[in-house]
Amino acid sequence: MEGKGKLFIVGIGPGGPEHMTCKAKDALDQSEVVVGYKTYIGLIEELIQGKKILSTGMTREIERAKEAVSYALGGSTVSLVSGGDPGIYAMAGLVFEILSASNIKLDIEVIPGVAALNACAALLGAPLMHDFASISLSDLMTPWSTIEKRLHAAAEADFVIGIYNPKSKKRAHHIDKACEIIMQYRTPDTPAGIGTSISRPNQSVQITTLAKVPESSLGMQSIVIIGNSKTFVWNGHMITPRGYAEKYEGRL
Repeated sequence: MEGKGKLFIVGIGPGGPEHMTCKAKDALDQSEVVVGYKTYIGLIEELIQGKKILSTGMTREIERAKEAVSYALGGSTVSLVSGGDPGIYAMAGLVFEILSASNIKLDIEVIPGVAALNACAALLGAPLMHDFASISLSDLMTPWSTIEKRLHAAAEADFVIGIYNPKSKKRAHHIDKACEIIMQYRTPDTPAGIGTSISRPNQSVQITTLAKVPESSLGMQSIVIIGNSKTFVWNGHMITPRGYAEKYEGRL
């Protein structure tokens, strides 16, 4: 099957339109139909006036993806929006799975966006300056046993660890377990940063320690960044050295 329209999969960034790329805004401007999770649609409301809007709630990702594909197959130019970057825990992969499963050929373009992880890192300082791993604690589609293995591997390898979906009502203790695993390889006073609702009106950012992360106010809109063995805090900033001091014998 081959479609007549075009489908943009658009990353709108972590929050307000000021963090969207020009390319993302241009894709929305070209589109006749905009599909997305209702929270993300609300964030870009001022940019999509006059468009056909299709919004749904949580856990209806497959429905949204299929609706976007359907409209594009029918000849419309469609934007399927994702928070952050559409290729990071978002809609791009799901769309390609749907297309490949039914052998649907469609003019499709993925528009990258500022991910929640690097938006949070920018507010904290420079915690991602060296190798890092990103791990989601949501076990809705990934078994917890697999998540535990990834936590052990990342912590033992001394990666900075960015944690998505650290806590929800149903997963209240996953972050506690994650920190316990990481503390098998790192000291309790390892710097950790937390960003919640990044670039939205209720944004909050704090720097704490690995041991104190479970005591912090966390939710589905939070990102936790746990430093590696070299990460330090200076003047309210969380910093992971890249290794310049060693390379140039301390001449910084």
